[in-house]
Amino acid sequence: MTDHDRSEPGRRAGAGRRELTYAMLLCLAGAGLALWMATRGWSVELTARPAPLPPVREARSGAALLPWLPALAVVALAGGGAVLATRGRVRRLLGVLLGALGLAVSAGAGYGLVADVDGVVSRQWPALCLVGGLLVAVGGGWTALRGGGWPAMGARYERPTRTVTESKPTTAATPGPMAGRRTTEAWDALDRGEDPTAG
Repeated sequence: MTDHDRSEPGRRAGAGRRELTYAMLLCLAGAGLALWMATRGWSVELTARPAPLPPVREARSGAALLPWLPALAVVALAGGGAVLATRGRVRRLLGVLLGALGLAVSAGAGYGLVADVDGVVSRQWPALCLVGGLLVAVGGGWTALRGGGWPAMGARYERPTRTVTESKPTTAATPGPMAGRRTTEAWDALDRGEDPTAG
């Protein structure tokens, strides 16, 4: 086996970790952006009052116009973090869910862009919310397509699987200095300056 063959699995694992990081950041950044933009004032309605009173100014946020929009963004934010904690088929299903959430957020933001809302409309907030939803959709789609092969969180620290080998069975563990002593007794011995492992 050449050095190139030996380093290929390491390169694939490194590429998988990078893709996982990028997809997760896309989902988190997009969901955070959409959630923030949903709280901005998408429209301002002015209600006239008799002179000399000034008109009443009422700002309505995206959450007021579309109450379900920030809820979807919060779910997408949680799902973006869950990408790191899942693996295999579950991660790919999560990617499909995130893609659908991102498209739903984008649809709501698109409605805010074109809807005939009373008053002065601020188009930049729904436009940025639309961008956030698309980022979540891209991150979710990427996870659905490629996430099954990405490494799981903490996989490098998992205990390796033991292989069963035929060997001479051991009848009993070799008794050592710590045999029969409770953990608290060992700590008490350390506190007194004694070596609990000394026979």
